[in-house]
Amino acid sequence: MLKKIKSILAGADNQVSSPMVPKSSYLRGLNNGTALAYPPMVLRDAKDDVRLAWGQAAARSVDAMQNNGWISGLTETMIALIMGKGLRPNFRPDFSWAGWDQKQTKDWAKKAQKLFEADAKKPRHVDANGRYNFSQLQAAALRQWIATGNIAGEIIFKKVHGSNTGTKIRLLQSTWLSSRSDPTTNLDNGVYVDNDGATVGYLFEFKDRHGTKHDVKRACYDHFGRTISFLIFDGQAGQIRGITLIAPVLKVLKSYDTLSGSTLAASLLHQHFAATIESDYPTSEVLEALGVDEFETSNKDPKKQEPATPFDSFMGQKVNWAKNVDINLGGNQAGAIPHLMMGEKLNLHSPKHPNSNFEPLSNFLLRETAMCFGAQFEDMTGDYSGMTQASMKAAISKQWPKILYRRENILAPFCDQYTDAWVEEKIIDGALECPGGFNNFIKHRSQICQRDWRGPAKPVPDELKAAKTHQIYKDMGVMSDETIAADLDEDIDDVYEARASEKQIRDELGIHGGLTNGGSNVDTLLDERLEDIGVEEQ
Repeated sequence: MLKKIKSILAGADNQVSSPMVPKSSYLRGLNNGTALAYPPMVLRDAKDDVRLAWGQAAARSVDAMQNNGWISGLTETMIALIMGKGLRPNFRPDFSWAGWDQKQTKDWAKKAQKLFEADAKKPRHVDANGRYNFSQLQAAALRQWIATGNIAGEIIFKKVHGSNTGTKIRLLQSTWLSSRSDPTTNLDNGVYVDNDGATVGYLFEFKDRHGTKHDVKRACYDHFGRTISFLIFDGQAGQIRGITLIAPVLKVLKSYDTLSGSTLAASLLHQHFAATIESDYPTSEVLEALGVDEFETSNKDPKKQEPATPFDSFMGQKVNWAKNVDINLGGNQAGAIPHLMMGEKLNLHSPKHPNSNFEPLSNFLLRETAMCFGAQFEDMTGDYSGMTQASMKAAISKQWPKILYRRENILAPFCDQYTDAWVEEKIIDGALECPGGFNNFIKHRSQICQRDWRGPAKPVPDELKAAKTHQIYKDMGVMSDETIAADLDEDIDDVYEARASEKQIRDELGIHGGLTNGGSNVDTLLDERLEDIGVEEQ
């Protein structure tokens, strides 16, 4: 024992005598032995992180969208901000290789746009299943991307009765994409890749009518470069499929459910015991003083003659008392209580849940969830109390670039998959012209199929101030009519054509065109504008 004590003291002396070496490093002070230490982390490739977590994350996200009103409502809000009533194409082909001038190109684009809008409104012309129009398919694709992180689909050719186009898009469930890997066939988490890591195909697990799964391989493109199947996602370098947008806040949603559920349960429990009666009874001496007969009928069974207990006798006396005297609190049975006996006192208890800490904590969790979605806290809760116009403008300015990013990189590629195949079919059928025929289309596909996708305009807290801002920028010469129209979700060519048509109708009917800012006649300004751009009045 003495030797052990000496060894301990010797170790302590060595520790004191050893000099402390100063150092600086990342994560300094995060000792794994402390209670607040971080758990050990493992670095993996992004695709491996997705592969290990995708199934559980997708399942919990779908559950949240189906059973959580906050998530369901915020999902629909984000869809409305990204696509509104549906993204619309603005064809911008480049036929400079064919020697076309601007007018020929613009006429081609207008014709293509009108043909596309006519087909996009009819489910049988667009959807392979014949259920959704093009706008509904866009919304379904966004819901799938939010829930699973992926938009999977295929382009097929299917002529159906009542449809003048055979090009169809089939939106596939992301859960049908296999999660298997096979290095011998370059299959990685359901995605076939080449030696450079580029995606060349997919392995799907389709179910037949009997519910049996079958492996089906789908290539990305055919030998002409047409899209056969596609998978759209957003992620990190090296990722080959996406993961749900809600993944970072799944733990937060669980915490919120636990907080709200426990608070509600506690509140209901306090409501059930909102009133109590404080009494000094019963005591054995008082019960015996009630004078109970030896064979009095028991309250437990009136038909059975047995010695009544002192408690039964006492309760019988209370029942008889309550029959004759009562206090009515609300005019109904629920608000009536018996008059208390001597020595009793009525205590009313107010519920202590939710307490003052509930709302700040719940709002904190909801703010984190809204930030993960790229939305505002007010978008999620609908509570705009305390928000000023300046703070609203600042919040929209930070949120809107995220909306534009997702519109451009998530939903627009989905729309492009179908539209490219649709343009090809129209050129083959002769509905749209292509100089040099189909062979030139294959050669110049990327130039012919250029387009922008227009969606809802940026929300503004004050329309009048936004209009004045546009006017000032236009007067300064830094903003064009086209830019202003784009901010308002309008096409400048459509605006000019509509105004010219309205002016012509007003001239025929002799109707004044109204006044603009400054008292100028609208028709006079329009005549000047038409002269500037070289358009002769019909």
